[in-house]
Amino acid sequence: MNYKDKLITIEEALALVKSDDIIVTGLGASEAQGFMNNIHSIAGRVKNVTITNCLPMSSGEFLKEEYKDVFNIDGWFYSPGLRRAHGNGNVSFIPNHLHLAGIKRLDYVKPNIYVGSATYPDKHGYISLSVSNTYEKRMIEEADIVILEINNNYPRTFGDVEIHYSDIDYLVETDYPVPVLGDVVPSEKDMLIGASIAELIKDGDCLQLGIGGIPNAVASYLKDKKDLGVHTEMMTSGMVELAELGVINGSKKTLHKGKIVCTFALGNKKLYDFLDDNPSVLVLDGNYVNNPDIIRLNDNQVSINTTIEIDLTGQCCSESIGPVQFSGTGGQADTAIGAQKARNGKSIIALYSTAMVKNKVTGEREEISKIVPMLKEGAVVSLSRNDVDIVVTEYGAVNLRGTNIKTRVERLISIAHPKFREQLRKDAEKLRII
Repeated sequence: MNYKDKLITIEEALALVKSDDIIVTGLGASEAQGFMNNIHSIAGRVKNVTITNCLPMSSGEFLKEEYKDVFNIDGWFYSPGLRRAHGNGNVSFIPNHLHLAGIKRLDYVKPNIYVGSATYPDKHGYISLSVSNTYEKRMIEEADIVILEINNNYPRTFGDVEIHYSDIDYLVETDYPVPVLGDVVPSEKDMLIGASIAELIKDGDCLQLGIGGIPNAVASYLKDKKDLGVHTEMMTSGMVELAELGVINGSKKTLHKGKIVCTFALGNKKLYDFLDDNPSVLVLDGNYVNNPDIIRLNDNQVSINTTIEIDLTGQCCSESIGPVQFSGTGGQADTAIGAQKARNGKSIIALYSTAMVKNKVTGEREEISKIVPMLKEGAVVSLSRNDVDIVVTEYGAVNLRGTNIKTRVERLISIAHPKFREQLRKDAEKLRII
């Protein structure tokens, strides 16, 4: 059989969807753009279709309020589209640690259809799942019907992403560009935080680094480091320059020496070009990459994550604004705990000391502290105070490892914005935190 015998159109793929079906699509850039951008077109003939996604990048027509009685959306990690649609009543978050997201979902429900993006088959008939295997391969193995959108724009990656086309039910030829995340230019605060974090990173350390202004600032300060390794949930654009400069070479790694290990990639075109046919990068199963007991096998593992708000005892809310879901836990707890288990490992949580918000009474914008006596009512604790290590703001870095509450309060106040420090201390005393 030739792979072309499995080819169908987007319209034929959508015709396979039935009422009450459960559909899973890939994470981020692995989402099936052709399928998901057109699934709203079948709203007139189906009902109660559940779509499970993670950090979706598609246009999201199906998320519009007019389709709320047709499609249910369950998300492992909210993107702006899911946040906007949440109020429609048909979008709901799936609490998870990333390394268990796929496994626990399969314990609850079996997918009828998996649809995702991939490369064309190579000369041996093998397709690469390209930019993610966070849960994708597991879903492919369990789904009743598997549809892959094959696309020459997607990078051929290595690791645990290869599947022979004969094991796939249907293929759809597509030609859309790989979705990109625009490069975030670091702010002055980002650069101050990045400089503090870079001072904590030593030659030969193995990094987990995310995306955004703070991680980009960190990367910019690492160019004079030597022999860094990478074992990370997300492969980012910021890592590419460091690899090309030879700063990242993995020569000191104790697990997968010489290899950059990730479970998904999301960034700019330069990142995708770097990944293409690059055997130095391994895209492996998310249950493996993000398992704290695997992460700990990397000596000198450093995990760098950000949070929205932290209380004076060290509890981190990294995914909600009060009770309102904003993003997701993702791999924050996975990587923070794994790094602290590693020999000479450390976990770093970064945040701005303040944020600008709208006063509910006056309607005016005001500056508030993001280091607080208590998290907002209903806030989700993404990382417990038991698992918080080093905390960094633009006012410096403090280590909470092994400290009591009184010491934590003093240290966190020391990196709060100066205008809030006195009140934070008064609140801590009034609430009997200390």
